[in-house]
Amino acid sequence: MNFPKNLSDKLEARKQNKALRILPEPNRLIDFASNDYIGFSRSKVIFNDTHQFLVDRNIKSNGATGSRLLSGNHSLYTEAEKYIAEFHQSESALLFNSGYDANVGFFSAVPQKGDLILYDELCHASIRDGIQLSNARSYKFKHNDFEDLERLIINFNGNVNFNNPIIYIVTESVFSMDGDCPNIEELVAVSKKYNCYLVVDEAHALGVFGEKGEGLIQHLQLQDKIFARIMTFGKGLGCHGAVVLGSNELKSYLVNFARSFIYTTGLSPHSVATILMGYHHLEKDKNALELLRENIVFFNQVKKMLYLNPLFVRSKSAIQSVIIPGNEKVKSIAVALQENGFDVKAILSPTVPEGQERLRFCIHSYNSKEEMTKVLTLLSELVF
Repeated sequence: MNFPKNLSDKLEARKQNKALRILPEPNRLIDFASNDYIGFSRSKVIFNDTHQFLVDRNIKSNGATGSRLLSGNHSLYTEAEKYIAEFHQSESALLFNSGYDANVGFFSAVPQKGDLILYDELCHASIRDGIQLSNARSYKFKHNDFEDLERLIINFNGNVNFNNPIIYIVTESVFSMDGDCPNIEELVAVSKKYNCYLVVDEAHALGVFGEKGEGLIQHLQLQDKIFARIMTFGKGLGCHGAVVLGSNELKSYLVNFARSFIYTTGLSPHSVATILMGYHHLEKDKNALELLRENIVFFNQVKKMLYLNPLFVRSKSAIQSVIIPGNEKVKSIAVALQENGFDVKAILSPTVPEGQERLRFCIHSYNSKEEMTKVLTLLSELVF
């Protein structure tokens, strides 16, 4: 059967723009690409603890067997959600199969027809996809520009066509491509001033910010000011899945109306046990968090020493992006870094806007100072 021509044309256009995505082969390069910020995905201790935890509970199931509303709500879900809610000082926690599922489920179900969603223009694709499935109207505000956000709120509140809508404000605590953070205190103040509901995706803050890696919201002690937080486990926790944190009413609502929760097989007992063991290690092992923070500071110091700062997006998180416009150019520099042993990925348009193509460096607790110095020195030779 011939492949549809309109689909072939789209693939060909990607090739012509040097933007065709292909799955990479596994490699043994020095890791500056993964989201495994504190090394939990490679932790033998967590792996062994998860296995022993299941053995001790005599749990030998390979799968959940069905959706959580049918046969898949095994006992580990209750234990994990209770622990996670207490860890994050939240009234409730509801586990989802992935961060994508959590965002699509939340944003497609919670905002209603007649409501408004105001979201940062750099919010993740999963948030945008959920918003597109919603019956609410949505508008983006300029990145981290709360004057622009406030202008939108005032315009809609004064517009008779909107009749004092319920407004949801959506942002991320650490943006996945730039690695920067919004002024959450200011955003909370704006939300309170106009009686809006604030939703924060903390995917890239878990395991990075906070005394025990709780995230930026708890680091700032603002958890009681946020309507919902979305945490994902494929980054700092090194495993898979996600959780929505909020009130008991919100949890009940999502169980009843979030389609990505209702109509999917639950996570296996092994997956939930791995999440729980990851949280146990966040609770008791601060060494990896401290190493990560030291490495972020060191990386920024070396950038400054090599006069690379103007090329990088300002960031104090584990995500450090250097803007190199043009798909072909940024890919060629990424290849050069990889040929010298460093796994650094190029982020191309249309993933980022044209002209904002970049190299995305992810800093980890296990990167050595020598590795960071070498990769940045090589980068300076390639770009200058």
